Amino acid sequence: MKTTSGSNAGRRSSTSRRRSEKWRFDEFGFALIKRKDQKLHHRSHEYSYPQMSSVRVKELCELLSYWNGASFICKSQIERFIRTGVPPSLRGRVWKCLLAVDGLREASDFNYQTCLSEVRGPLVDLGVSEYGILSAIATLSDTQNDLDLNQRPPSSEHHRYSADDITLFRQIALDLQRSFPTHRSLMGESPEAIEGQAKLFRVLIAYAKYNPQVGYSQGMSYIAAVLLMQLGEEEAFWALTALLEKPKYLADLFDLSLTKVQHQVKVFDQLLKHRKPQLFQHLESVGVLSVHFVMPWFLTLFTSLPCWDSVLAVWDLIILHGINAIP
Repeated sequence: MKTTSGSNAGRRSSTSRRRSEKWRFDEFGFALIKRKDQKLHHRSHEYSYPQMSSVRVKELCELLSYWNGASFICKSQIERFIRTGVPPSLRGRVWKCLLAVDGLREASDFNYQTCLSEVRGPLVDLGVSEYGILSAIATLSDTQNDLDLNQRPPSSEHHRYSADDITLFRQIALDLQRSFPTHRSLMGESPEAIEGQAKLFRVLIAYAKYNPQVGYSQGMSYIAAVLLMQLGEEEAFWALTALLEKPKYLADLFDLSLTKVQHQVKVFDQLLKHRKPQLFQHLESVGVLSVHFVMPWFLTLFTSLPCWDSVLAVWDLIILHGINAIP
């Protein structure tokens, strides 16, 4: 049976690779999808932001090379660049400086690579690979169901995983398949996508181990995926840590009480009521609660917006000023 299953998986993988080779992608890496009207739909506006001159690009590179996060002058200069549009090639460096990624890593006792080594033990015992985590969802579900039926933890003498490990692995794997499934780094079973899915899994599992009080929550996969589009793997982990733990960003947003998200919903309601009273009254009259769309906005940091250039512009402002840049 294993041979048959393996050959079927191999055929599916090769078919998926052939399909992925036919896709065309936009400048952000999202697949161009044809709809019924035969027009190409993509995640960018028809217009493009004005290109920064080579002189301005050089000035921004110099600013980043002597960056001092505590300097008011540096921050005011970087704000001017962000207001006029950050060149895509430099966005990762800008985010890394504003989030103080290097300082956070140097100040912490947590070792990213050591954590991943410790995680691989349970994965091996479960017969699961980080490079095939999506195809392992069924295995993880079956193992979890067996433990639930037996109502006993796995034997520590033979296995290095716990019931909590299985739940965590499965939850992340389920969310991975929903995270930007049309982006080339996560789409299908091409070598690039398999590596992208593995990176995203590693970043998320490492954060759950780094901060077990928060662990993993839905929405984090979207945030981590965007960071991986701009930064290296370990840099993306520390950038995620900065976003989730610094008070000016998303600290407490993912706690069980959801108090901070509920506050943002109330702020939005008041803003809508005063700026667009007719729309506010209409939504109330048809029974549409803003919490249903505002909460996903904040928990995925606005990555559900249809135009990706707008998403990146919003992220630039949030990373510069914090979450309060939104209201």
